[in-house]
Amino acid sequence: MNDNVQEPILTAPPEVRQIIERVCKLEKMRLDKKINSHINDDILRIVKEAVQ
Repeated sequence: MNDNVQEPILTAPPEVRQIIERVCKLEKMRLDKKINSHINDDILRIVKEAVQ
């Protein structure tokens, strides 16, 4: 078993890495500002932009 939790991110295609990075930044911003609203619409927008 591989203990490297970063491996799926590091080996992901560039498009997937971009989605992961943008969602992480979004979540960090939301945590910093203590925003508790739903994040689903924002994640959906990020994914749609990445696949266009």
